[in-house]
Amino acid sequence: MKILVIGDIIGKSGLERVKQDLPKLIETEKIDFVIANGENVAEGMGITEKDYKELLTMNVDVVTMGNHTWAKKDIFNIINESRLIRPANYPANVPGHGYGVYGCNNKKIAIINLIGRVEMNVLSENPFLMADDIISKLKAEANIIIIDFHAEATAEKKAMGYYLDGKITIMFGTHTHVQTADEQILPNGTAYITDIGMTGAKNSIIGMDIEASTKRFVTSLPERYKVASGDTIFNGVIFEINDETNQIERINRINC
Repeated sequence: MKILVIGDIIGKSGLERVKQDLPKLIETEKIDFVIANGENVAEGMGITEKDYKELLTMNVDVVTMGNHTWAKKDIFNIINESRLIRPANYPANVPGHGYGVYGCNNKKIAIINLIGRVEMNVLSENPFLMADDIISKLKAEANIIIIDFHAEATAEKKAMGYYLDGKITIMFGTHTHVQTADEQILPNGTAYITDIGMTGAKNSIIGMDIEASTKRFVTSLPERYKVASGDTIFNGVIFEINDETNQIERINRINC
């Protein structure tokens, strides 16, 4: 089985790049299941019902979120959709699903979304303890368990990877929009990468307009972010899983 994960999709240009590249990738790489982080699809922050439905028409199986989950009020029209996953460690009684289980090739794939607590400025429960709790519920039901850990700090992501090594199949990081080159199979068999990157404007500051973003650093004054335009990049990772053992065999980064 091959599972493709697409890095944070930034704005309309990122969505168009997915529309352009995903059908070819599914065909040439024989992709079985697609996960995309969609928390930046709507003008760089949040997601709309239209964006969500468009991703599903592109054969994206599950859309994960992050710290911009609530950025667009339209989210409440779709928050309870089974294929939209927001961070599971948001406070109790928040609407939506923090994880889901999906069928593919006679397997059960569990997808969990978690958000970090270091430098995130989001009220959330301990993601490590939340991961333990959810995994204990899913381990008898799912053949494959995957976590999108939406976090800022590299150390927090690395710690989560080693903490869950052998308990889950795949842990990939999102949020920083910069793809890391540390894909690896950890000692107890879990596939890991600190961040899968982004899909959006190439000449940008993490997908946003360079001038507007730089002004914030130079002047320390507030400046409204806007999505950059121009040529785009597509970041993602393909995880190949042995059908007999459900163990990771190969990890292939995409940066084009």
